[in-house]
Amino acid sequence: MARARRTPANKPRLRALPGRETAAARVSPPLEDDEAALTYARGVLEAEARAIVGVQLGESFLKALGLLRECQGQAVVTGMGKAGLIGQKLSATLASTGIRSVFLHPAEAVHGDLGRVGRGDVILALSNSGSTEELLRLLPSFRRLGTPVIAITGGLESPLARGADVVLDIGRIEEACPMGLVPTASTAALHAVGDALAMTLLRSREFGTEEYALLHPGGKLGRSVQRVFEVMRTGPANPVVRETAKLSEVVAVMTRTPGRPGATNVVDRQGRLVGIFTDGDLRRLVEQGRTDFTVPVREVMGRQPRCVSPETLVLTAAAQMREIKVDQLPVVDAEGRAVGLLDVQDLLAARFL
Repeated sequence: MARARRTPANKPRLRALPGRETAAARVSPPLEDDEAALTYARGVLEAEARAIVGVQLGESFLKALGLLRECQGQAVVTGMGKAGLIGQKLSATLASTGIRSVFLHPAEAVHGDLGRVGRGDVILALSNSGSTEELLRLLPSFRRLGTPVIAITGGLESPLARGADVVLDIGRIEEACPMGLVPTASTAALHAVGDALAMTLLRSREFGTEEYALLHPGGKLGRSVQRVFEVMRTGPANPVVRETAKLSEVVAVMTRTPGRPGATNVVDRQGRLVGIFTDGDLRRLVEQGRTDFTVPVREVMGRQPRCVSPETLVLTAAAQMREIKVDQLPVVDAEGRAVGLLDVQDLLAARFL
């Protein structure tokens, strides 16, 4: 049967979206000039600041803190849309401060990712409205798994709040948006409450800069607490010769050693450091016309060189190298044995210099 052709007379009319008239009525005229733009932007900051300081923390916050302290599994953070993005940041903050955490996308959870959740976990569910359908569908599964739910939401009477074990209420917040629709002040409050929870949890445990640095090896803080043993040359890359070795043998060792360091540690029979011989020492011998490669290195080496221990902070060792203007530092253990060599090239590569 042939379809009837649509004409302007029988073309379906588009229905207005619910709330469209209200939203349209709240649209403000464009800002007139730069000063108006700055004034409005400051107003956005003030609105978000009011939303944050307006959050009341009390007994429920302490209960949430207790659940996370006693958590034997991981903190599973979940949320949709903008609240989900805030949740991802909260999960990352927890993980970076030593709390095992994963972000669970609600839409993916109902299609199998719920398998990321197990007994012993604690759920952190973020939703300003507390009525996000994708989150509510997960609540029965969380109950079956026996995982307590901490809701960070904007109302104690919402479906999410009623289904949670603990509710952190950010209150009803007016958004910093001319239409009152774009999540702004509410997400600022969600973010701030999440940070308050994560930082209070951090202060409740023994977790300092060294533990934090272990989780941030590529960052500035990680470098600030890195130890010499983590970057020094060891094993085959650590050039070592006996003090009785001929100068020709010493030069051969410096040349053959992987990475071709510009120096070699000189040790006695027990492996204790007694000196160092460098490329600079060799150049000075050439300039002085003393290039006798048959002499033992102990006659031309640098004696009593400055050295560091494996546990010395790399930043401290780097400062020593700058101070005495050398490119290598021997690394010795408690018995004075040469266990490594710190080379300026390695420090440059690791951005210590």
